Amino acid sequence: MPRAADGIPSPALAPHRQWLALAVLVLPVLLISMDNTILGLAVPSLSADLEPTSSQLLWIVDVYSFVVAGLLVTMGTLGDRIGRLRLLLIGTSAFGVASVVAAFATSAPGLIGARAVLGVAGATLLPATLALIRNVFPDARRRQLAVAVWATTFSVGSAVGPLIGGLLLEHYWWGSVFLVAAPVPLLVVPLGMALVPESRDEAPGRFDVASSALSIATMLPAVYGVKKLAEHGWGGDVALGLAGGVVAGVAFVRRQRRLESPMIDVELFRVRAFRTAITGQVVACMGLAGGLYFATQYLQLVLGLSPVRVAVHMLPAVTAGMVTSLAAPGLARRLGAFAVIAAGMVTAAGGFAVMSQVPAAGEPFAAVTGLLLVNAGVSVAMTVSIDGILGAIPPAKAGAGASMSETANEAGIALGTAVLGSIAAYVYRRAFAGAGLDPSVLVEARETLGAAEQVADRLGGTAGEALRGLAHQGFVDGVEAGALAGVAILAVAAWRAAATARRPAPPRRPARTGQASAGPTPRASRGPAKGSGSSARRRPPGDAGRRGSPSCR
Repeated sequence: MPRAADGIPSPALAPHRQWLALAVLVLPVLLISMDNTILGLAVPSLSADLEPTSSQLLWIVDVYSFVVAGLLVTMGTLGDRIGRLRLLLIGTSAFGVASVVAAFATSAPGLIGARAVLGVAGATLLPATLALIRNVFPDARRRQLAVAVWATTFSVGSAVGPLIGGLLLEHYWWGSVFLVAAPVPLLVVPLGMALVPESRDEAPGRFDVASSALSIATMLPAVYGVKKLAEHGWGGDVALGLAGGVVAGVAFVRRQRRLESPMIDVELFRVRAFRTAITGQVVACMGLAGGLYFATQYLQLVLGLSPVRVAVHMLPAVTAGMVTSLAAPGLARRLGAFAVIAAGMVTAAGGFAVMSQVPAAGEPFAAVTGLLLVNAGVSVAMTVSIDGILGAIPPAKAGAGASMSETANEAGIALGTAVLGSIAAYVYRRAFAGAGLDPSVLVEARETLGAAEQVADRLGGTAGEALRGLAHQGFVDGVEAGALAGVAILAVAAWRAAATARRPAPPRRPARTGQASAGPTPRASRGPAKGSGSSARRRPPGDAGRRGSPSCR
């Protein structure tokens, strides 16, 4: 199929072909969302089989997200150059092969290596699928629904992943959870070649290796530092990681400003509407990650539910997220993008307020209801944020725009666990002050609630039950503190979004060479502009922000 100069297939696909292409593009999304939720269930059995050290176990769990975070920008830009469909097919195939290798790994280092390859492949999939949707659906309204379906697929995968994983682990070995991804490439590759048109930037300019290296050097140490902060609190390695990420990030931004063809147009961040869309994406993912962290740990460790029962209790929240994601584009057209973002943040804040009331013993109502409200609120906020990011980038740069959205997701997920989780962990550790426990017991029990449960089982009798009760109450107090912090963060984000909705936007400014103009029109926070969006001229961020749908992985 011939391509226009901006990389959009020409002529446009017929509507039925567009929806068939979307059906193919959401398959890799389903694959990733299921893979993310399944691994946690397999950790106990793979630990017993492979006997990894504590450091190796952390790398098995974390190396995937480290690699994805570091490579998102590079892969998004690479797709703009070599072809987004080509990158998607390569990445999907690599994901399937690496999943099989991971399933049959015989050592912890081998599994770490396979997970790293999965991270490389995963970094190609999400930017490629979003960029292809951006170009397959030039009509704004159809793209709204398409990206909402893209986001809803994450909710579906997140819901069925634990159920499938739990059933597999009841009958097979831990490696079976990785084999779920193996058949997906067998569908995506032939169907993608037949139904999805290729698109790329026909005039991408020179690929800047230094910018790619700096983007990796920004995200890898920063995500490492944030994860270490969540796990062990403040320390030298945390400070070094965060400082290294900041230094590399400053160098990356300075370099983009000097380049004729930058990987990312950093001047977009001068536009208030675009900043609010990015911030909404980060805070929404932060809230979702924090809510899931609190709810799943509470249901499993305090109430003692099995992983499969936890997955069942999470279905109402997943359903709520699906409904609000699909409803968000219509609400944004009627009420305005940033008004919907603000309402979503307020709803999520209410969910954290409910979650702060979880009891140390009893029914899961507060946790389930709180997570439902959090998921409903952040889903609607993310849905109208992501196309504000995508729509701010010309179609020829859709891969770069998608990578910005996914990088915001990764940052939000990491910050949600680190910030809210660290607050909860601090309060939990303080619960043991003056408990009169043996120092060796105290050191282990203060690490995590899971560790305290193991110590209580070893002690047994009255001493064990007393320790378990102390640990449960400390964890619940920590959830209360972390949830209230979530209320405050989401309230500030809601206020910023509401302020953006009320504030008239400045006139559009001239575009940089090779980039579209970055200033929004006065319609930015009131309603969608007319037009299909199929030209290389970028829509203003505020206007585009009311279309589309993201998701946190």
